[in-house]
Amino acid sequence: MLVAAATACAGCGGGEAESQVARRLQREDLIAVSTALAQIEAPVSRELSAAKATWPGIANGLPRAVSPALHAQLAAAAASAGGVRLPMLLQEAQAVSLTGPAAQIAGLVRSYTLLSTRGWSQILAALAQIRRGTAAQARFARANIALYIASVYDGHFTLAQVGRKLLEGYRKLGGARAFSHALTEERAQALGRAYSEASARLHPHVGVRLGS
Repeated sequence: MLVAAATACAGCGGGEAESQVARRLQREDLIAVSTALAQIEAPVSRELSAAKATWPGIANGLPRAVSPALHAQLAAAAASAGGVRLPMLLQEAQAVSLTGPAAQIAGLVRSYTLLSTRGWSQILAALAQIRRGTAAQARFARANIALYIASVYDGHFTLAQVGRKLLEGYRKLGGARAFSHALTEERAQALGRAYSEASARLHPHVGVRLGS
């Protein structure tokens, strides 16, 4: 019985030690991802500004007549989205090594860049088909442009979850006391605001459907 008890205690201690190591690694990863988020904060902010300026004009579908002003806005949004270059840590090849909340945050950011970049570029490509393509090409572009508009909306909805996930992870892993100066409460809150629903969501809600 004594041997069994000792073995059980040893197992508990080992599990606790492994848990502490895992939490420390997750904190280190969250710190690294927070640094990466800070690095792209400016280009993401530019993309969000361009997106919010353009979105009301396409939220319910591409107008029958696209004004030069709207076309210029679409081009600016596409260019801004293309200007968001992810740090190596957030790219898929390296992000696979991330643990805990950092891994989920990296996945959300990658989804945002993929959905928004492709969405804006495909909207422009569809517009070109509508303007200069054959009648069949124009009909096809009109019928499918809702997919690209929804992609833009979904990308920004995804980005809007990053701040919440970061703050949840920060608290779960010990908050200011555990992270200390490596990731202060003030900095975590600032990043949470930069990648929040208030900052990243597009309004109004996407109102176009495939084929409309």
